[in-house]
Amino acid sequence: MRTILIVGNWKMNKTASEATVFMRDLLARVPAQPANLELVVAPPFTALESVRLALGASSPIQLGAQDLFWEDHGAYTGEVSAPMLKDLGCRYVIVGHSERRTLFGEQGDLIQKKIRAALKHGLRPILCIGETLAQRDNGTTDHILTQQVHDGLSGLATEALATITIAYEPVWAIGTGKSATVEQAIAAHRTIRQVLATVASPTVADCTRILYGGSVTPHNIESLLASDQIDGALIGGACLQVESFATIATVASVARSTGV
Repeated sequence: MRTILIVGNWKMNKTASEATVFMRDLLARVPAQPANLELVVAPPFTALESVRLALGASSPIQLGAQDLFWEDHGAYTGEVSAPMLKDLGCRYVIVGHSERRTLFGEQGDLIQKKIRAALKHGLRPILCIGETLAQRDNGTTDHILTQQVHDGLSGLATEALATITIAYEPVWAIGTGKSATVEQAIAAHRTIRQVLATVASPTVADCTRILYGGSVTPHNIESLLASDQIDGALIGGACLQVESFATIATVASVARSTGV
């Protein structure tokens, strides 16, 4: 059974000092970590050290980053490399988020370069893919998802693919308060798993965790996790409040422990 993964993407929110207070309160609320649930927070770069110190060595929550650059070092003003993230204690890194694709023009080869950089240094990439509302309306969702999976993962070794998580985030549901229906999410996850079977192998497809992201809340997380196709969530706004993120973590813990 695939381990549920809950990732809180803070985006450009919380200063380093605010992050310290937030993590202190969150750690007091999250459930003791069961064997089949992973919790991750991805603060902005400026708060990674504060969060690392707040987490300590035995925390049930792991540290992730929101992005990375594909080179290890050099004259790349403003960028942050995989070795820098690794040194700060990051285990996961988000790659190809729709906001990076839309606002900064990240696509195809560039995204795969970031994935390869993460893998080279032992970071676990979370590859974000998803369609716009126009693409869904014109019936090209499956084509878009297939293309984005191929662009991000084609040519990677099987052992590398086994460490990658995919997050399905319909662009039209991110930050809008609108969420895909459970049926829409399940259909997209099935498509992604079918593509993985061709890009890698049926075994890799069966083992890869696929998360849902797009206005995930304490109110819809249980219905999403009721499907064995959905292996967790990449959460935006709801992870910025201690109560809502802790509630989502608790629901996920119960869902997994009861064999959902």
